[in-house]
Amino acid sequence: MTERQPTPPLVEAVGITKRYGPTTALLNGQLTVRQGESHALVGRNGAGKSTLVQILTGLQAPDSGTVRFDGAPAPALTDRDAWRAKVACVYQKPTVVPQLTVAENLFVNRQPTGRAGLIDWRRLRREAAELLDHWDVRVDPDARTAELKVEDRQMVEIARALSFGTRLIVLDEPTAQLDNREIERLFTRMRALQESGVTFLFISHHLQEVYEVCQIVTVLRDARWITTAPVATLPREALVEAMAGESAAHREDTARTPVPADAPVLLDVRALTGEAYEDVDLGVREGEVVGLAGSSGSGKIQLAETLAGLHRPRSGTARLAGTALPFGDVTATLRAGVGWVPRDRHDQGFVPAMTIGDNATLSVLDRLAGTPLARRLGFLSTERRRALAADLVDRLDIHAEGTHQPVSDLSGGNAQKVVMARALASDPRLLVLVNPTAGVDVKSKESLLARVDTARDDGTAVLVVSDELDDLRRCDRVLVLFHGRVVAEHPAGWHDHELIAAIEGVARDRHAPDRHVPDRHVSDQDR
Repeated sequence: MTERQPTPPLVEAVGITKRYGPTTALLNGQLTVRQGESHALVGRNGAGKSTLVQILTGLQAPDSGTVRFDGAPAPALTDRDAWRAKVACVYQKPTVVPQLTVAENLFVNRQPTGRAGLIDWRRLRREAAELLDHWDVRVDPDARTAELKVEDRQMVEIARALSFGTRLIVLDEPTAQLDNREIERLFTRMRALQESGVTFLFISHHLQEVYEVCQIVTVLRDARWITTAPVATLPREALVEAMAGESAAHREDTARTPVPADAPVLLDVRALTGEAYEDVDLGVREGEVVGLAGSSGSGKIQLAETLAGLHRPRSGTARLAGTALPFGDVTATLRAGVGWVPRDRHDQGFVPAMTIGDNATLSVLDRLAGTPLARRLGFLSTERRRALAADLVDRLDIHAEGTHQPVSDLSGGNAQKVVMARALASDPRLLVLVNPTAGVDVKSKESLLARVDTARDDGTAVLVVSDELDDLRRCDRVLVLFHGRVVAEHPAGWHDHELIAAIEGVARDRHAPDRHVPDRHVSDQDR
């Protein structure tokens, strides 16, 4: 009697390496997903999750390594139909066309046609209704997609993917825009689809969700595979440890002089509510650095951008040194005493064709007139502008030929220093920094963070919004946002795993024994 061969994994990636120039996005990554399971892929920002998903969905080719579906090699990148039959990804941002109906979105670019080659609308609606009914997606085929709830749009995208024949769905942060009831309904639908043979690769920053809906979890850290294990056998503190890369016994040395208890509150935020955050109370004292941490859907960046004048909140107040901040007016906000380093220096931070000096002084042009008459006429003092720019270049240690050099010629670290210089040029009372060291080298990173320390010593209130733990270590305390609400506060000296647990929404038992996670691959016996 012939021994039955084991069923190959639905998808298997082995030895996946991908580099972009000098940056290693993924090194020797691996993933094995079997039919009918919900498999979580977790890791902090920069861990390599997005790169692995791009390779698994045929958007990028690995530099080395192999991807196999049902034991067979992955299709050629140019064969998009073959990829659609293997795997589909439902992203945070919808890929449906909002102006079209549900039926039109389900069969876009493959509408059934009649004898004259025209679209057979009756057949289109009938086949759409049959597809939705088959997968128990309770949405009107004739409804405009723009009018659907987020959860229903997601289910339409899932149904569309399943209509191509795929049984592997990648869900990329599917709960980021859902409330608790919508999340529970999504999980109920996922479980029902699993029973029908659909397999999910579930990507989430909220580890609580991993324990609710997934059976297996794979952890990436620093562009490397760390571990794969059954969720039921992996304690939550151990999962956080795997993501953080430290044991609970490790604590970073963050000794610093505490902010005086009687230091005046410069930034006073009360019950601030916007599109992505709700009922936020926040205070930053003179000479205090406060961090804002949270996942991509936490609302931290939108909150910071509101304080910098980019958005108007729905309700609530924010006062700087007793004066209300002028929401929705960037120029007025800068004049009110706010310095701003945006999250994307290329799109929001500088004008590439302009010089270092011009970029660094953009926020203080009204101060660079030589006389009151020149100020009224809009004339600038070239000498004063050159002197200020030279001083900023020196203070920020910007490596350049001179203030006349275009910012486009600079390295990423020096370009970011120019953005920081512009924020500091106005001697702000409040400095709002979003991902201030993103994409810079180690030396530039330390230089930028040293400027944060200097601002603190000068009595500036500093708000640091970052995904980088090293940025947050310079803070006197860190507030954690989860689903738009402040849920935790950590004073300086926090453990990495404690902060990450709060960011990921894990209610951690502080008295539970710490467990070490070995770097290993799950075996079939573990399942």
